[in-house]
Amino acid sequence: MLLIAQNLEEMKQAGKVLAEQLKSSNVVAFEGEMGAGKTTLIRFICAELGVQDEVSSPTFSLVNEYLTARKETIYHFDLYRLNTPEEALGFGIEEYLDSGKLCLIEWPGNLGEYLPSDASRIKIEDKGGVREIFFQP
Repeated sequence: MLLIAQNLEEMKQAGKVLAEQLKSSNVVAFEGEMGAGKTTLIRFICAELGVQDEVSSPTFSLVNEYLTARKETIYHFDLYRLNTPEEALGFGIEEYLDSGKLCLIEWPGNLGEYLPSDASRIKIEDKGGVREIFFQP
């Protein structure tokens, strides 16, 4: 699936479409260059899923936990600062991924072989201010 977002309103609409698609997903890998809009898209997806907490990049904490209005847990990871995939084992990445809860992962390439092969993928490409968002379930 390809979605195009030329502004924040269209990014919000993309978040709405993707939230519906992710209802059967457990692990979602978000790929894209720095500043492509990964965290912004995750913020809109979480809002659609009923998260009322502030959604922000967990760059320094590596993982944020959010609760939806239905008391469902969503984990949001930013793995940019990992130097090796093994560092993820130190904070229990496998337990999060095996929890059955929705795990939204920025910079999934830093997980190496620990990223589940059946993870859904969302890739964002910035084409001069226009975001192309590719979703692969």
